[in-house]
Amino acid sequence: MADVRSRSANAAARPAGRAAAARGKENGIWHRPALLNLISDLLMLFAAIGLGWALVTWFVTRPLFPLREVVVTSQPELVTASQLEYVARTAIQGNFFTVDLETVRSAFEKLPWVRRAEVRRRWPDGLELKIEEHQAVAYWTVSDSGDSRLVNRQGEVFTAASNAPMPQFSGPQGSAGWLLARHAEFSTAVQPLGAKLVGLALSAREAWQLTLDNGLVIMLGREQDKSPLDKRLARFVAAWPRVKDNIGVQVAVADLRYPNGFALTPTDATPAAKGKK
Repeated sequence: MADVRSRSANAAARPAGRAAAARGKENGIWHRPALLNLISDLLMLFAAIGLGWALVTWFVTRPLFPLREVVVTSQPELVTASQLEYVARTAIQGNFFTVDLETVRSAFEKLPWVRRAEVRRRWPDGLELKIEEHQAVAYWTVSDSGDSRLVNRQGEVFTAASNAPMPQFSGPQGSAGWLLARHAEFSTAVQPLGAKLVGLALSAREAWQLTLDNGLVIMLGREQDKSPLDKRLARFVAAWPRVKDNIGVQVAVADLRYPNGFALTPTDATPAAKGKK
């Protein structure tokens, strides 16, 4: 009797299992049209985007938009036409759409005398180039290495060749801007001497030295709290006309590092003559 009941229970469980399986199949992804439609739409969208990108890439890389000219909108004075042509031929690669403007700009800025370059596309087959040139105001010698370069109006050091009459700067690396600013101040200070400041040097210990166009070297030394540079230089400039008439020798070096006076070294290297205000 117990065996009959067990078989009856198993027989009743089989239809229930089949019904649950049928319901699972009906709830699967293949029986959900809305979800299938969404997946199909997404796949078609991605395929369309990929195809469009491939078509655009193919189109812009065809030789349909060649670059035929470079229009220079500025008027360079120191950069030659041959230099510009050389960079244009070697640095410009690709067509109107694929040319790398940053690479072209960097290539032009490597030319001597070019401080900044701007490059932009010019429809339909050209590039537009604008150049800002360096304006040299002084020669520069790095005191650590002795390398010779130039200084522009912004106090930036650059490499180029020049034979223009300009003052000579010398100092530690990175100090060109400081020397340019102090040169303007010192030039004004020595004007009463009737001489022009043609050389300015700064040592690694921040000691200043001035050279005038008459050959006189002025050693200012370092800044002092009790006797600032400007005060020592002004004292010398005020006393120099009278001292010059009294000593009667040609002076090569004026040492202004003393807080209350200065020392003079004549050109014949005789012992220095000292003067006090």
